[in-house]
Amino acid sequence: MGVLQEAGKILVLNAGSSSLKFKLFSLAPNLVASVGGMIDRIGDTHNSNLVAKGDGQKWTEKVPINDHVSAMECILSFLRDKESSSIHKEVQAVGHRFVHGLDMHQAALLDDAAVSKLQQAATLAPLHNPPGLQGLTAATKVFKDVPQVGVFDTAFHQTMPAKAYMYGLPYDYYTQHQIRRYGFHGTSHKYLVQTAAGMLGKSVQQTNAITCHLGNGSSIAAVQNGVSVDTSMGLTPLEGLVMGTRSGDMDPAVPLHLMSSLGLSAKEMDAILNKKSGLLGVCGHSDLRAVVEHKAAGDERAALALDMFVYRVRKYIGAYSAALSGRVDALVFSAGIGENSSAVRALVCEDMQAMGIAIDDGKNKATVGGVQGDISAPDSHIRVLVVPTDEELSIAQQTLDVVSRMKEAAGAA
Repeated sequence: MGVLQEAGKILVLNAGSSSLKFKLFSLAPNLVASVGGMIDRIGDTHNSNLVAKGDGQKWTEKVPINDHVSAMECILSFLRDKESSSIHKEVQAVGHRFVHGLDMHQAALLDDAAVSKLQQAATLAPLHNPPGLQGLTAATKVFKDVPQVGVFDTAFHQTMPAKAYMYGLPYDYYTQHQIRRYGFHGTSHKYLVQTAAGMLGKSVQQTNAITCHLGNGSSIAAVQNGVSVDTSMGLTPLEGLVMGTRSGDMDPAVPLHLMSSLGLSAKEMDAILNKKSGLLGVCGHSDLRAVVEHKAAGDERAALALDMFVYRVRKYIGAYSAALSGRVDALVFSAGIGENSSAVRALVCEDMQAMGIAIDDGKNKATVGGVQGDISAPDSHIRVLVVPTDEELSIAQQTLDVVSRMKEAAGAA
């Protein structure tokens, strides 16, 4: 690619089955986002549209989009019009988010070998990896001869020891079918521990933290000396916490019993566990804000759903404190619930002084709406932090790292 130009830009893409999100970053003096947005309803040419914002402006355009290639071409046209007429020359790398990267342990250039692994992983992430590969195809056609870099949600957790990632199943299922815990939200957890380390005045390598990415999809990670040693999600994002529509942990015999008793197919059971369970299944509401509102109005099932959510988070915090041998520098809250619900944070941290966790009520209530801060009480031995996650920035940083290594390797050759 040649030497990275300070005036250059990095484009971050996050492709869904019917959407394509984008954010553009300038390289100098630091990575700074200039404009971002998404095209949704790809394939529905009568209703597809582009929504974007940047520099205090917002844009909404109705655009007929057939597929991800036409979506990418539309984004390029938009960026030429709003950002720079020579944007196709200024973009020096494109970073792609992929949910599942199997055992790839860091961001990587998307060469044939990497793409082959992503295709293999599609069986484990059928809703996410195929659209990501479509986004890659589209970006390759539009930004010719530009490095395409993959950033994988599973990569951060590849440092887990075998005792944490293996299941108690016949070993051949691991060697022949890659059945193991992979973990997800790794791009977010990586960003959280890096930011938390800065807030603590420590290096990442000296930081032990329990990071809580709490949103409609939620996961928790145990981070020791800056690397993941355990996480709540597993082979798929279904394991772990009670989530908006996902069941989280349960006795594996439960779905088997239901399939046998009710004559459900594997596909039907999968839909129940992933789309009809969790908060939605318990009380009829998948959004925790609605759950809290209905609890306040006296809805007993909403109260139960909230109690279940909070209890599972507290249980994992306790387990991961043990996994870290009790040496925890910070408890970090992030994502939609973690960043914005002071009430949920208060419930999670209630009566946890014996574990060294205590929060300041005033600081907690003030740290919402994208505000980063330390909400610890003065006597809290563990710092309790709120860090708004920025997965796009993390993807841009990791993309820049890959391209910089390519440049160094080319210079050394």
